[in-house]
Amino acid sequence: MHTSIDFPNLGIHLENVGKTVTVFGFDIAYYGITIGIGMLAGIAMALMEAKRTGQKQEDYLDLAMFGIIFGIIGARIYYVVFAWDMYKDNLLEIFNTRHGGLAIYGGVIAAVITVFVVARVKKQPVALLLDTAVFGLVTGQMIGRWGNFFNREAFGEYTDSVLAMRLPLDAVRTSDLTEKIRDHIEVIDGVSYIQVHPTFLYESLWCLGVLVLLLLYRTHKKFNGEIFLLYLGGYGLGRFWIEGLRTDQLWIPGTEIPVSQVLAGTLVIVSVIWIICGRRKKKETESL
Repeated sequence: MHTSIDFPNLGIHLENVGKTVTVFGFDIAYYGITIGIGMLAGIAMALMEAKRTGQKQEDYLDLAMFGIIFGIIGARIYYVVFAWDMYKDNLLEIFNTRHGGLAIYGGVIAAVITVFVVARVKKQPVALLLDTAVFGLVTGQMIGRWGNFFNREAFGEYTDSVLAMRLPLDAVRTSDLTEKIRDHIEVIDGVSYIQVHPTFLYESLWCLGVLVLLLLYRTHKKFNGEIFLLYLGGYGLGRFWIEGLRTDQLWIPGTEIPVSQVLAGTLVIVSVIWIICGRRKKKETESL
């Protein structure tokens, strides 16, 4: 397998980008390392926000522990449910995550449920927990997406745009190739290459933008939960666009409708309406 990754229109050529690193005889996937770094950075970001708002940082360490565990489980369940044809004949493969197969929305849903449970057990305001934890969530997403870079996955259709990414054909899953991508296969020095949208990069940059937006907006929020709703709307808006580019979409069973695109669009609408109603209610309360 060839291991180069190029961004030809930017003049960037990476000759050897491996998928694993060997430590004491054990192969450790860069995908896992990247996810781990994202988790640690996310925890640090949430702890800083908790300190800034005068909350107990220990509560968010507990939340992170349970949130990460159940978030990973939720991400896997979501992926397996909507890619059931890949697993129905080999159920043990469900437990093999070494080749990816985690859906971020499944992780977010599971993490939010975890926050509700922790808030109930500790008798804490769930909206405030969400407003704080969301800084860690979007930070983790921003970094974790680079795991897809090392796995050569989560890319989009053929493109010759400025950010176009060129990958060796033998380094990607054949199931991720579309007719349009195959029509533009290029052979260089005897090696076949595809050129695609680096959607992992788009999403990472979009998450960075959402994080900056949340940091700037946090002092202007009118009610607890507003920051989390802003994240749902902001991230959902970008995900709706990016999901439409990807070639590895998960479909609503029996249709050719991307489930994550539908969910993203729904969350944008719901979050905008909720924020408007929440701010209006707060304004009416203050005027009494």
